[in-house]
Amino acid sequence: MTRHIAGDEILVGVDPRGFPASVIAWAVAEADLRNSPLRLVVAMPPMRDTPHVDTTLRYRALQEQGERALEAAAESILGLTPGARMEMELLNGFPAAVLIGQARSDTKMVVLGSRQLSRPAEMLSASSVAVPVSAQANCPVAVVRETERSFGDSSGLVVGVEGSDFSRAAVAVAVEEADLRGVGVRAVWVWRRPVVTFGGEETGVEERRRLLAETVSSPASAHPDVQITQEVRRGHPVEELARASAAASAVVVGRRGRGGYTGMRLGSVAHGLLHQAQCTVITVPTAEALE
Repeated sequence: MTRHIAGDEILVGVDPRGFPASVIAWAVAEADLRNSPLRLVVAMPPMRDTPHVDTTLRYRALQEQGERALEAAAESILGLTPGARMEMELLNGFPAAVLIGQARSDTKMVVLGSRQLSRPAEMLSASSVAVPVSAQANCPVAVVRETERSFGDSSGLVVGVEGSDFSRAAVAVAVEEADLRGVGVRAVWVWRRPVVTFGGEETGVEERRRLLAETVSSPASAHPDVQITQEVRRGHPVEELARASAAASAVVVGRRGRGGYTGMRLGSVAHGLLHQAQCTVITVPTAEALE
């Protein structure tokens, strides 16, 4: 079933319990835009160390379910792109850990579906995949909702900016993605005004407008065909970016380094958007986070 394909791949985490067509559509479109191969992975949690026959039978049944899921995903991909290059792998291990480990240096993006776990389940369940993978993969991670709009629609991308290296990396990815798709980018800086301010509010807004323009200048120069609008909003970053996501095909945010298994160092904004955004969420690591 497995053959290695060299090149900048799109890694797709396949959930045998339910795999929405929107994830396949997103991954196929991304691969087409980048002329990249697809690698489909199903991870099988390890079998408990027990001699019970029923445990072995259940595990074999799960393996068969995983194989069927891979075959169904491959069939869907070929239905969309008959000449698609792909590889399929059924690997042992907990899904999040497997996908993090499989995100190689030549992986352009990891594409996942969203199971929309509650926060307690997200922290305590082996089913939690989106948050830990978004926090630790060595590449951008796209978490696609079941109700995803068509990848090929004309909606632009939203990128959250706040002046850090994390958001600079996010802007670079967002502008590159927009250039590939032929759409625009809304660069949004959400300002939470401190309780005590030194200077007027207008001064604070103007300073953030200056920093926002500075942040987008280099990616804008590298991709001159991309229309980039800039806005400074007042409010809570998660709420404002989630609101902006209603009219976007994806919202892009930087992450704050490597987290533990639960991915709690993903960053509060990225973490919140995985729950509240109305479109795909793409999290982006910085170069320093990959070292």
